Amino acid sequence: MKRKLQLKFAGVVFLAVVVGLISYPQAVSKIAPLYNTLNKLKVNLGLDLQGGIHLEYKADVSKVDPAKITDALQGAQDVIERRINAFGVGEPLVQTAQSGGDYRVIVEIPGVKDIEQAKNQIKETPLLEFQEEGMDPQTQQMFDSLNNKAKEKAADLLDQIKKGASFEDLAKANSQDPGSKDAGGDLGFVKKGTFVPEFDKVLFEGNLKPGELYPDLVESQFGWHIIKFIESRGEGDNLEVHAAHILLTKMTTDQYPQFKYKSTGLTGKNLKSASVVFQSQGLGEPQISLRFDEEGTKLFADLTKKNLNKTIAILLDGKIISAPTVQSEITNGEAVITGKFTLQEAKTLAQNLNTGALPVPLTLVSQQSVEASLGMDSLKKSLIAGAIGLGAVIVFMLVFYRFLGLVASLALLIYTGLMITIFKMSGITLTLSGIAGFILSIGMAVDANVLIFERTKEEIRGGRTITGSLDEGFKRAWTSIRDGNISSLLTAGVLYLMGTGFVKGFAATLFIGVVVSMFTAVVVTRTMLKFIISDWIHERTWLVGVRKKNIQK
Repeated sequence: MKRKLQLKFAGVVFLAVVVGLISYPQAVSKIAPLYNTLNKLKVNLGLDLQGGIHLEYKADVSKVDPAKITDALQGAQDVIERRINAFGVGEPLVQTAQSGGDYRVIVEIPGVKDIEQAKNQIKETPLLEFQEEGMDPQTQQMFDSLNNKAKEKAADLLDQIKKGASFEDLAKANSQDPGSKDAGGDLGFVKKGTFVPEFDKVLFEGNLKPGELYPDLVESQFGWHIIKFIESRGEGDNLEVHAAHILLTKMTTDQYPQFKYKSTGLTGKNLKSASVVFQSQGLGEPQISLRFDEEGTKLFADLTKKNLNKTIAILLDGKIISAPTVQSEITNGEAVITGKFTLQEAKTLAQNLNTGALPVPLTLVSQQSVEASLGMDSLKKSLIAGAIGLGAVIVFMLVFYRFLGLVASLALLIYTGLMITIFKMSGITLTLSGIAGFILSIGMAVDANVLIFERTKEEIRGGRTITGSLDEGFKRAWTSIRDGNISSLLTAGVLYLMGTGFVKGFAATLFIGVVVSMFTAVVVTRTMLKFIISDWIHERTWLVGVRKKNIQK
């Protein structure tokens, strides 16, 4: 039993050290590696503490199927989040809310000062495109121009060799085959089938003599080759030839896949919806079902008709998110994207397709800019209020409960460190209302101790020993602590679910604070008291706030 208590106390000490270092890394500032690691953990500050921009939009859902309003708002939220991420700010907040019969999209961007830039960025619509294989005229012209130059250079090199220039030197200086360039184009001995068919035909069917240069350029999928036959050995299936070449490569879409597709005029404005469906009545793999409007139906029918067995790329903001192969002509404006999708991948792809354009019109109804200096002032005042509240609670506990209050105050400091650690490591954005919830939870963090200690004092006055009274105090006070904290958790939960904006921040922090306070009051405080208190305190009842004359004999 004693061994188990020692392990528990060691765990409390370890916890205190860890949360202390995470909360206040400056304590180990002289240990650079540890300090640098701990100092990277920061509390994410909300708009009201850091400064920034608050925007509120009204969503027009009058033309949206009531069953799909939630999906439409989620789509608008995702679009806006992508636009905000272009600012590179940390922890932007985008959320939807309902006020009466109106639907709102609330946007908070910490650290941004230019409100007009933010508004423009948010309302800018990401581009969803459907592209077919091939190149637009401008890109094709660029490819043709570069390939013609490569061919002309290859022809010039061939002419130089015919006039006596060194094949090896020109290969080292000009060949674009990294495997043979440094060897002067030498490919060594090879068997038939090693190279592309055009190359093989010259080497094995060209009737070249040893040391002879093939008189023409040889074009393959890789570019233009200048080929020199050196020698051969073996016969039949064992025939090998020794050759050298100079390669001038050509630009192809295989090398540059970003040029593989061209615009078709079919964009996200023509897509009515994208949803996840399943083969075989829900037993097969997930697929993505697409539905186009009237114009999109015609465009898609033409697109599928001329691209049978080819791929059509779906791009979102210029990035290919899917490239399905056309299996048949589709004339009804409905299509299915198949593939080895997991359910989550299919949902994400459908969501990306649906958010290619804002699903609902948004109207700006409120805007507010919070100066960084005002935010920092609020933060300083909040920290001062928190410090005063913490200090007042500690003084109260020391005055009324003496030694027990001292232990409870140490547990309260651990509680504070735990809360800061949770804020740093969980990524929670701390707002002014969140700090209010945190400060309130500091007072609530000791209410369990007050119940326990008061019950303990009653037991001591009734004649029990201090150790026995503590055990009885924890046991008898537990039901009150449990019920009180559960009611607080329920209240915080309702506030979080029903509230919006700042109310949610307050409720979330309060909820976390209540849970952590129960842990520190019931586990941490009890472990420390049971480890520290022993026979030495039994004759010193004044240390727990009880006078000897009030103890029944």
